[in-house]
Amino acid sequence: MSRRLLLIPVLACSFLIPSVRAFGQRWLTGGVDVPVDPPPPDEGRFVFARLRFTTASGGYYFRGLPAWAHGYYGGGEGRRSERSLVKILNSVTNMNPHVDGSRVVDVGDPDLFRYPIVYATEPGFMSLDDREARALHDYILKGGFIIFDDFRGPYDWENFRTAMQRVLPGEQPVALTLDNPIFHAFFDIPTLNFVQYYDRGTPIFYGMYPHNDPSRPLQVIANFNNDVSEYWEYSDTGFTAIDLSNEAYKLGVNYVIYGMTH
Repeated sequence: MSRRLLLIPVLACSFLIPSVRAFGQRWLTGGVDVPVDPPPPDEGRFVFARLRFTTASGGYYFRGLPAWAHGYYGGGEGRRSERSLVKILNSVTNMNPHVDGSRVVDVGDPDLFRYPIVYATEPGFMSLDDREARALHDYILKGGFIIFDDFRGPYDWENFRTAMQRVLPGEQPVALTLDNPIFHAFFDIPTLNFVQYYDRGTPIFYGMYPHNDPSRPLQVIANFNNDVSEYWEYSDTGFTAIDLSNEAYKLGVNYVIYGMTH
């Protein structure tokens, strides 16, 4: 597989930020209806899949969006994060992913098993019932790989850890070091000191292994005190730094390549 220079497109575009008044008092307790694009045709090509889950109390803080939709829907334009990442995947690999659409899949939907990699944002507000916890358990045991992103602080961490204990009882998230194969699956990541401009805590990359055995492939990766997809979402707007956007894309590409090959 050849590696080519990673180029971040700088495109002129408009980004409309909805006013606070538009969502009123629904920020913390309500929810904005999120339009979901239809998935692309099922042709055996890689499709970026985003996990839709029930948002726990307090998770509607960002423009009234449910936690799962952060980065998917912004400014009236859908799937910004995933659209950008798959374009980069298409440019630097021979995967030939679908760039014309992505999939939003519910935790308990049997179609989840059609996607070897699934992305989940704001897992600190992920609420699972018993059936959904079992569905994620089965998905991971059948070889599915989950990317968790965009969560921070003690509240988010405790909720995430509790949810994953129900999904994978007895297995614990562990902090990954730079020598982990996922950080060298395609690009060589030079440092894990990934600077997120609005997160105050130290960024930590957590992983989970079958039976807590680090000699086996990762089942999940979690970007804690971090929001890697923020750079995917805004890299073509001039809002985020080019060097950090490049590093975020490298991480995203590595996650996908690792998940598809391990």
